[in-house]
Amino acid sequence: MTTIVGVDEAGRGPLAGPVAVGAVAVEDGFDLLTAFPGLNDSKKLSEKKREMLFSILEEQSCAGNVRFRVEFSSAEMIDEKGIMPAVCAALERGVRNLLPDPEKGKVFLDGALRASSEYEQETIIGGDGLVPTIMLASIAAKVTRDRLMQGIAKRFPAYGFDQHKGYGTKAHYAALIEYGLCEEHRRTFIHLGS
Repeated sequence: MTTIVGVDEAGRGPLAGPVAVGAVAVEDGFDLLTAFPGLNDSKKLSEKKREMLFSILEEQSCAGNVRFRVEFSSAEMIDEKGIMPAVCAALERGVRNLLPDPEKGKVFLDGALRASSEYEQETIIGGDGLVPTIMLASIAAKVTRDRLMQGIAKRFPAYGFDQHKGYGTKAHYAALIEYGLCEEHRRTFIHLGS
């Protein structure tokens, strides 16, 4: 049996919080579109629909039909190494966990993502809207990161992380001007005019 792994990331662009990489593994032949009604790119789904599909993912994982991981790289690492190396480090952890033996499967990645060269892999532009395992990986990454940002919002209530999830909204910039940066901010992403 061949294992198919889909990979996508969430949170590449925000000013705060970690970047998340979702990886989902299924045995070739398992019908994800039947198991996950309405499956699509996470960006095209409402928060409620994403949460519903994530609940099914957890159920299918418990049943042994699907395995998944969401790995994070922190704001500190993003500032230190850059966004692409931070994404790659999280991606590598997720793929290795789900497919420790590169000979036993294939990795499908969204956009410009790449796994290490020992893996058979295919990068698909717009894969999060085309390949069911990548769609699920995008949902896993987005839901898990959004939940994490809601937790961070409790530690730093002044910034409204529960609302914008760290993205550069007007309200977020206003909070940055008023309160300065917190430890969850990506210093290399923020340029406040003098």
